[in-house]
Amino acid sequence: MSKKVTLPLNDEVLKDLKAGDNLLLTGVIYVARDAAHKRMVEALDQGKTLPFDIKGATVYYMGPSPARSGRVIGSAGPTTSGRMDAYAPRLIAQGLKGMIGKGLRSQAVKDAMVKHKAVYLGAIGGAGAVISKSIKKAEVVAYEELGAEALRRLEVADFPVTVINDIYGGNLYEEGKAKYQVKAP
Repeated sequence: MSKKVTLPLNDEVLKDLKAGDNLLLTGVIYVARDAAHKRMVEALDQGKTLPFDIKGATVYYMGPSPARSGRVIGSAGPTTSGRMDAYAPRLIAQGLKGMIGKGLRSQAVKDAMVKHKAVYLGAIGGAGAVISKSIKKAEVVAYEELGAEALRRLEVADFPVTVINDIYGGNLYEEGKAKYQVKAP
């Protein structure tokens, strides 16, 4: 059974989430990939403010396809999260509470999640068309010249994700492998 979670995230909500929990997110998430992450960290390095309030925010690592007629957005599947690992610890330290993507995260990102209380959520790769049905509104908020990598604001309802890394250091990928390890005789 999935837990319904209203965004933005906060420490009170995060304390009840454990690796392996299935969630349905409702509220606002932001979309950013490599180029947008690079620009956000450069802005922070220059003492500038970000184009959105990062405190409590959730960022989805996604490259949308163009919307068909009558749709808010095209296919909206996750991209590989590791490409954002160089930037994620800095954004987490600034108040980012959730990240959505696919694949493994670096130890530095996992350490930052525990230290600053943030979670990594997995979305199903290959299910972008299904995921897009949870997106009710999409708009570019910054870096429009980046095209598919522009920073977007999405309004979502019952957006399906699974907690991969929780604030306690739980790691669904490691727990899953350990569960099926064959013990040597």
